[in-house]
Amino acid sequence: MKIIAIANQKGGVGKTTTSINLSACIAMEETKNVLLIDLDPQGNATSGLGFTPEQGTSLYEVLLGKESIKDRILPTRFEHLSIIPADMDLAGSEIELAQTDDHLTRLREILKPLKRKSKFDYIIIDCPPSLGVLMTSALAAADELLIPLQCEFFGLEGLAKIVHVQEQIKLSGANPKGTIEGIVMTMFDGRTNLCRQVVDQVRQYFPEQVYDTVIRRSIRLGEAPSYGKTIVEYDKSSHGSTDYMSLAKEFLRRRA
Repeated sequence: MKIIAIANQKGGVGKTTTSINLSACIAMEETKNVLLIDLDPQGNATSGLGFTPEQGTSLYEVLLGKESIKDRILPTRFEHLSIIPADMDLAGSEIELAQTDDHLTRLREILKPLKRKSKFDYIIIDCPPSLGVLMTSALAAADELLIPLQCEFFGLEGLAKIVHVQEQIKLSGANPKGTIEGIVMTMFDGRTNLCRQVVDQVRQYFPEQVYDTVIRRSIRLGEAPSYGKTIVEYDKSSHGSTDYMSLAKEFLRRRA
């Protein structure tokens, strides 16, 4: 089983969209069992899969050592996809965890029982768009980091920052084996020179990590979460559906 953190401290780059749709497409593609953990207090991955964020359903109590993680796992309408939802209580855990000595490694310890013995092939963590305790905890717990990167100049600045944080966590000893598994270029518009230049530049510096699949800019991708649906449910013929199914196939090929 692999734990993958999907993270970028810059908001609006397609992080949650990627978490939702990649999880669902992996579960559909080869009937791999996937657990999606919504670690963002805003709960967008939760609502994007049609769940209403409710108090007492998130990892908050688990992170504080008061509940078992197995009690937080819920089934979804996809046979091979489960979720641990988010709620606003998670925002409070940022402060409470920061006061503990083991805040970096606590999530990793919580996930160990699932890693040793569980039905899941992949655990995918949707991280909050900030460099706070929850994101760093996820990076310390993950075997691999997947970075959604918007095809614009500021995206390059954000990439440098999260790569630096990942390296700091490795050097701290909290997760010495964590790797940057991949970079997914999002909101791509092939009509603009800037988009193509950004993709080329990122591939120049990270030739092994950048996925061949790019996620094209799509209105349908933005509409789907408001209906609590993945893009393959909302509009199977759209560019977004085609791109995320392709991304899931490439994701699985990398591990074949």
